[in-house]
Amino acid sequence: MNSKTTLLLTSLISLAACNTTGASNETALKLSELTGADLSDQDLAGYTKAYFASGCFWCVEEVFESVRGVAEVVSGYAGGKEQNPTYEQVGRGATGHAEAVEVYYDPKVVSFQTLVDVFFASQDPTTPNRQGPDAGTQYRSIAFFTTPEEKAQIEATIIKLNASGTFDDPIVTEITPFEKFWPAEDYHQNYVRLHPNEGYVQGVSIPRFDRFKQQLPEVLK
Repeated sequence: MNSKTTLLLTSLISLAACNTTGASNETALKLSELTGADLSDQDLAGYTKAYFASGCFWCVEEVFESVRGVAEVVSGYAGGKEQNPTYEQVGRGATGHAEAVEVYYDPKVVSFQTLVDVFFASQDPTTPNRQGPDAGTQYRSIAFFTTPEEKAQIEATIIKLNASGTFDDPIVTEITPFEKFWPAEDYHQNYVRLHPNEGYVQGVSIPRFDRFKQQLPEVLK
């Protein structure tokens, strides 16, 4: 992510402030403990899948991994037409893809509606083409649907949130029919778990996760 490179430099200045708001090594370790071992394709065959995009997939992956009933989350790309997109291509903002996640979940334990609630509670869905310090179309907010029922649930949630004044500005999340998900490169998978002390993770990912935990503690594993 181009803007992440910039942030990693500025984190040297801002990281102390981030640490005072809870971005500690202890928090990073607790976050990593919430994610289980990776499961094989065979293990995941019986799970239902959902797809979301809400900024940097490093943090989004960890958010959904922490939800009770979610078996696995994969970071990747969706929402564009480019075949086999790479991180560099998506980072230039020319593919139409957004950084996204593929969520494998057990609908007997967690509903699609709860995943939608997690999606909105873990981001600012009012900022077009931006999430936190990351700007560009690849960071836009998208809720993908695979059935008319899922689309209706997303639409109803947006109407409810806009009416409640939960956010200061109107929600700009795209509601998009799901077409294709492209898994990201291996080094992006489980990034927060594997790099808990990395500057961006400490300064952005973990504080964002902490804010989410305060919003929906009842859904956590």
